[in-house]
Amino acid sequence: MNGWLLTALILAGVIAVIIKRLRGEAVNARELFVPPAVLIAIGVFTLAKTEGVTGTDITWTTAGALLGGALGALRGATVQLSARDGVLWQRYTGRTFLVALLSLLAMAGFGLLAARMGMHEYARPVQLAIGVSFLGEALAIGRRGLASGTPFAPERRKV
Repeated sequence: MNGWLLTALILAGVIAVIIKRLRGEAVNARELFVPPAVLIAIGVFTLAKTEGVTGTDITWTTAGALLGGALGALRGATVQLSARDGVLWQRYTGRTFLVALLSLLAMAGFGLLAARMGMHEYARPVQLAIGVSFLGEALAIGRRGLASGTPFAPERRKV
């Protein structure tokens, strides 16, 4: 698949998730964890098939993933959780967007540092970075949701 097309599809998906969470949505474990897992898988696959990846690249990619996951967890701590109709609901807040903006700036700075220290541009799949960030957020929301005692929403049935 064309790289630009894949990027556009992923961007559209991320925007759709953000809009849904801005409005508020029921927290479903599958919808919380599957999208980050898919993005991470695409990113790892992209990195694995990329020629010329060095140990330096892998080290910086791993460090960036850890930072991205931590920043995602910080963002997840700002998501408003509440009970509605007997299930857990989530909604992004202004603080969520502030943390997201600060996270983008931090990751951009990290990327510049990594490039200056020898990391190749092609060794930084955007899908991996987004996926790890959303996984950190999902883990924080999931932990908080479980601690609340409010059940997660059941999976939606497609008829």
